[in-house]
Amino acid sequence: MDILFVADSLESFKIYKDTTFAMMREAQRRGHRIIACEPRHLVWQRGGVVQAAVRRITLTGDAKAWFTETADTVAIKDFDAVVMRKDPPFDSEFFYATHLLEQAEREGAQVFNKPRALRDHPEKLAILEFPQFIGPTLVTRDADAVRAFHAEHRDIILKPLDGMGGMGIFRVKDDGLNLGSIIETLNKDGAQTIMVQKFLPAIKDGDKRVLVIGGKPVPYCLARIPQGGEVRGNLAAGGKGVAQPISASDRAIAEALGPILAARGLLLVGLDVIGDSLTEINVTSPTCFQEIADQTGFDVAAMFIDALEVAQSEASRTR
Repeated sequence: MDILFVADSLESFKIYKDTTFAMMREAQRRGHRIIACEPRHLVWQRGGVVQAAVRRITLTGDAKAWFTETADTVAIKDFDAVVMRKDPPFDSEFFYATHLLEQAEREGAQVFNKPRALRDHPEKLAILEFPQFIGPTLVTRDADAVRAFHAEHRDIILKPLDGMGGMGIFRVKDDGLNLGSIIETLNKDGAQTIMVQKFLPAIKDGDKRVLVIGGKPVPYCLARIPQGGEVRGNLAAGGKGVAQPISASDRAIAEALGPILAARGLLLVGLDVIGDSLTEINVTSPTCFQEIADQTGFDVAAMFIDALEVAQSEASRTR
């Protein structure tokens, strides 16, 4: 297959841990051809189709000069599969890229994860559909509602809806210290909606990333454990990643959500679970493939390329 990866610039990759790189490496190992572009390279003009200036790459196995390339301009529909791997934030440009990719789908492209599904599942708000798996949660821009939630639960987490990597997350304990200023900072004096959740003490054991590929759970997760008094387990915030077998409750959540999300065109999903509670559904660019593989030997990238090959084949038959 010719596989186009729509991602951040290749020069920004940290290949020792990058999940998109792991996908590329496994794809090349199987004989698939790897092509890359950034969302900014997508172009459409009336009378034509969505195209992109792309880089046809070959992985070298070298840690520094890790690829060679040739330049090309190609219609998106001419690739066998398009893997959307642009990292968050889900900003306006990401939104516009999904529309261009959806136009490419109308022209015959096969895109994973589906652009419409990316738009329909904002990573923090997607959990609202599955209240049976989440802890006490409030979504609001009203300061009084946040104060009432704190009065009920006494120990809470506040976070912006567009944050990533643990950015903008605050904990307010029973004393309510700085609650007012934190609300003002996050909700911009009522102009911006935020999420508030009851603090889950199980965070001490890690914020678990449970990967779901083709509707099926990966048997190992990565528990991202807060360090040095931090409340955030995110690796970007200094959390320690410890791979471990998924628990019975992790599996129950993944098996309940997996087939639903896969049917909507979400080939790869990253569920964030603290204790037994689902906290986020990550769909834009879920990670942790290499950390899990390095610590357990389970080849997550191989499971993903297996699923991609099946999904591409099934989509081709129904076109």
